[in-house]
Amino acid sequence: MRIGSPEHRDLFCRWFVGTHAAYEPEELPWPQLDDNSLQLLRAIPVWSMALQVELNAGVMVNGFAQRQSDPIVRDAIALQGYEENRHARMIATLVDRYQLHATREEPSANPTRRAFIDFGYNECLDSFFGFGIFRLAREARILPESLTSLFSRVLYEEARHIVFFVNWIAYDRVQRGYGAARNTLATAIGYVRALMKTIGRAKEAKPQSGVYNAPDLFKGLTFSTFLQACLTENDANMTNFDRDLLRPRVIPAIAQSVLSVIQTGGRIKEFARARATR
Repeated sequence: MRIGSPEHRDLFCRWFVGTHAAYEPEELPWPQLDDNSLQLLRAIPVWSMALQVELNAGVMVNGFAQRQSDPIVRDAIALQGYEENRHARMIATLVDRYQLHATREEPSANPTRRAFIDFGYNECLDSFFGFGIFRLAREARILPESLTSLFSRVLYEEARHIVFFVNWIAYDRVQRGYGAARNTLATAIGYVRALMKTIGRAKEAKPQSGVYNAPDLFKGLTFSTFLQACLTENDANMTNFDRDLLRPRVIPAIAQSVLSVIQTGGRIKEFARARATR
């Protein structure tokens, strides 16, 4: 199958539509939480930001879908817009049910091609690190499994979104006549813009009053352990999808390279220590 061909478009669009799962956030079996779990949730500082991001995403993606002339692409992007709105409803339901601190504003986003591309690269970056955080939190049983299991469907949908995006952007660039060099440069710019936006969001997040903080929750966690969790969970999600689909590869490749450097450095230090004790 040639990337950018009608067959490629049909594959990634129909795969995306065919793997959509029907559920309503308000009807999920939200559990009763103990005081410790409630304190933890209320101490996490990102609920306003997360809710607003999803609200804005729903408006932007739906608006961008309406600008597509190809009905197959339009229907797939419109479905993503619906799922982004549903993610906002998931967070809103969580906030309301457990009385978390979150403010929300009227969603506002310009549904341009640039906005959709920026959002796609941000999702690729955020999802990769989100996979690792989710895996570590689940393994540490920081929150009850009855709650974290509800959000596993959101992680799966985020994985679908980024696979859809990298296939769409590859298809779109072929349609626009991009060569390999221009495509590589555009991808690099996309990830740099995403990284800068992620850094800006991190600076905006202010811890809420509470008894928990990240160092307490992940005491003893190393950067290499975190990267390994991200890579493991990313691989677990990606193996669920059609092998003919493109996958996001840039961020996992960079993470694997960094992890290899850290591990090599650790082995060199161990070897040096062993030599010094002889």
